[in-house]
Amino acid sequence: MDVLLEVSGLAYSYSGVAAVRDVSFRVGRGEIVALLGANGAGKSTTVKVVAGALRAKSGSVRFDGEALEGQPSHVVVKRGITLVPEGRLVFAQMTVAENLQMGGFTQKAAVVARAAEQCFALFPRLAERRGQLAGSLSGGEQQMLAIARGMMSGPRLMILDEPSLGLAPLRVRELFRLIAAIAEEGVAVLLVEQNVHQSLKIAHRGYVMEKGVVVLGGTGEELLGDDYVRRAFLGR
Repeated sequence: MDVLLEVSGLAYSYSGVAAVRDVSFRVGRGEIVALLGANGAGKSTTVKVVAGALRAKSGSVRFDGEALEGQPSHVVVKRGITLVPEGRLVFAQMTVAENLQMGGFTQKAAVVARAAEQCFALFPRLAERRGQLAGSLSGGEQQMLAIARGMMSGPRLMILDEPSLGLAPLRVRELFRLIAAIAEEGVAVLLVEQNVHQSLKIAHRGYVMEKGVVVLGGTGEELLGDDYVRRAFLGR
């Protein structure tokens, strides 16, 4: 595997309480990797550390062979990592096009314009609504916008934190098709999800977290057939 992101021995605490302990995993170039687990397992904390939103207590984060731990989030974005946070967090009083422009704040104007057109080609529904206020979009459309906004910085790794949360089943299936399409464009995806079945169907590999540690790893197919995963997450 051509490793793009390597996380080793990561640890983080909130007010002295360990949220993540000795977490290690890898993401290869153009690969979809699912980070799975119940609420409170440490998934979101882990990706926030990778994205520079939190500073690890210990451990290392290497991206394309270079150390990343301790770098502020705007530097992490310039290096090629984008975090699409849980809850969409679109700018409700801005239009779709203006939201995309905000996502390209690290890029030159010509690059932003080109990236916006590429996003509109990938998300035709957003193209139809480019002048519409983001707050008036449906939940599924807002999630598309959040992902498209993340694409504007030209990431080599996109981190998606609970993208299917609150979406109707039809929109969930559409969302996972879009995530697969993004990976086909060569962008690696680190996918934090509670929808284990859909995640593992498109993931090349996955890791299961429990109480701040990684307890299981394997290919998407292996984890879908694993007894622990089936009992804990799939109700089988």
